[in-house]
Amino acid sequence: MQIHQPDVLKGDKMAILKVRRFSQITLPSKIRRKFKLSEGDYLEVEEVKQGILLKPVSVVEKEIAWEKVFKAMEGVKEKKKPSKKSLRAKEQEIARLVKGSRKKK
Repeated sequence: MQIHQPDVLKGDKMAILKVRRFSQITLPSKIRRKFKLSEGDYLEVEEVKQGILLKPVSVVEKEIAWEKVFKAMEGVKEKKKPSKKSLRAKEQEIARLVKGSRKKK
């Protein structure tokens, strides 16, 4: 006589999962819905004192991430208005500030 055991045994707040072929597990639908998980999503796996912790993570391709960064940077503007001083005047001001800081020491 064979007894069929389900892959997921449900308790009040706990589920027992069976590790299947190729080390696959199936998360209960209630948990998948609660954490808005769907096929292809990523979970971070961490070994903790009590066992194994699975945490949902967002993974973004580097190329897409950089595109978003550069697009966001296009909207960034300096608060300070550009100086109307000549390059020579700017250099003289820097030299004056450096000399002033040296005298204080």
